[in-house]
Amino acid sequence: MQTIAKKGDETMKGKKWTALALTLPLAASLSTGVHAETVHKGKSPTADKNGVFYEVYVNSFYDANKDGHGDLKGLTQKLDYLNDGNSHTKNDLQVNGIWMMPVNPSPSYHKYDVTDYYNIDPQYGNLQDFRKLMKEADKRDVKVIMDLVVNHTSSEHPWFQAALKDKNSKYRDYYIWADKNTDLNEKGSWGQQVWHKAPNGEYFYGTFWEGMPDLNYDNPEVRKEMINVGKFWLNQGVDGFRLDAALHIFKGQTPEGAKKNILWWNEFRDAMKKENPNVYLTGEVWDQPEVVAPYYQSLDSLFNFDLAGKIVSSVKAGNDQGIATAAAATDELFKSYNPNKIDGIFLTNHDQNRVMSELSGDVNKAKSAASILLTLPGNPYIYYGEEIGMTGEKPDELIREPFRWYEGNGLGQTSWETPIYNKGGNGVSIEAQTKQKDSLLNHYREMIRVRQQHEELVKGTLQSISLDQKEVVAYSRTYKGKSISVYHNISNQPIKVSVAAKGKLIFSSEKGVKKVKNQLVIPANTTILIK
Repeated sequence: MQTIAKKGDETMKGKKWTALALTLPLAASLSTGVHAETVHKGKSPTADKNGVFYEVYVNSFYDANKDGHGDLKGLTQKLDYLNDGNSHTKNDLQVNGIWMMPVNPSPSYHKYDVTDYYNIDPQYGNLQDFRKLMKEADKRDVKVIMDLVVNHTSSEHPWFQAALKDKNSKYRDYYIWADKNTDLNEKGSWGQQVWHKAPNGEYFYGTFWEGMPDLNYDNPEVRKEMINVGKFWLNQGVDGFRLDAALHIFKGQTPEGAKKNILWWNEFRDAMKKENPNVYLTGEVWDQPEVVAPYYQSLDSLFNFDLAGKIVSSVKAGNDQGIATAAAATDELFKSYNPNKIDGIFLTNHDQNRVMSELSGDVNKAKSAASILLTLPGNPYIYYGEEIGMTGEKPDELIREPFRWYEGNGLGQTSWETPIYNKGGNGVSIEAQTKQKDSLLNHYREMIRVRQQHEELVKGTLQSISLDQKEVVAYSRTYKGKSISVYHNISNQPIKVSVAAKGKLIFSSEKGVKKVKNQLVIPANTTILIK
């Protein structure tokens, strides 16, 4: 959930590296135009809970029944685009997981205000379609997590309607009501109104807006209900959940509220693990790392908004604003709460202006951002359309436009809204970019495979590499005693850097890397890996 309410929307130390001469293997490798190594046979090393995830807004993805809206059958039909289950092919993205934005019944287009936690919105299909999707994803060894919106319901939910009509209803205590001592002018954590007048004249609490009344988690029946919801979907085949607005179950900006939040998420986690010991839980705690960190006591992953901002702002500016230093610092902080934590890393998501708009449509910068994302520790999340450079700026509908399969119209193309940004005919489509060897889409395909070939990039620790050249983002990734050094030139000019000895160039995103004495010349907007 976004932290700005809007009616009608859910809006809602690095060790110093010494300059040394290049070894012969590194120098020799420069002439080969190195790209990705051959993908290993068998399962990717990103097993268990590690992997690259794809965030998909079902409504905009692929339309199987020709009603203009994306649906679960459409997502199932297009699984091969995401991962065809064959590690030898090169035309899929080869992601390891899918995060589906909400699919429960809802009166809104975004579906972050749920009216039935135990069903699928008819616009998207039904439970049979959902189970089919789970089975097909499982065949491809792709995990599926669903958005679970448990902070609030829709004001149209039968529970809330029953609470409005009857003060003696058991659902009355499912929500939070004002009494004579309540300050109705109370503001939320970003200055928003939180007390809303109901049709019966009473006031109820809603963090985001009047259409989303908050649930009362002081009521054990609510906690029990939401645990049952989680169990239900695990039994339908889902692998885990993206927990929406995890900060706001109680008033998370207060010490007492944060403590109660964590106790609740512990309770939820324990119940889910009894149902599925391998359940994957990732939470949305949109705040500074110091606020995020304690939630790792309860959850596997949390989205790193702070790091995402540094990646995008650095690439935008063409100079490093402390990406590796921030990643290393948050890694240490988060591990102090959970040694097995998996950072949730991303560029932008469904609540933010699209990264390509932030980068003013610069494809080379978009490639650099992707390269950084896909070589950092954690589970990278790709927002649908990011891989082809879709643009979009708020309001939210315009950052959730139909996915572009074609330059024009074609089978499965969604049309639930008329696009303002992604109209087609400009090369921003699967149709166009599949044919272009150097397209952004093919860059994503390649970088995901590079990540999956090297356990260092998936599971390794991170150490910042200190350089004088601020145009280069540099760090090493180490796993089981083996290290890969990563250098990203995020400027529009070639940059010389000194590198460690005894290294071999194993990957370059662009041709033209040169050795000059004891330095490498890295072309503009290019990533190299040295091992």
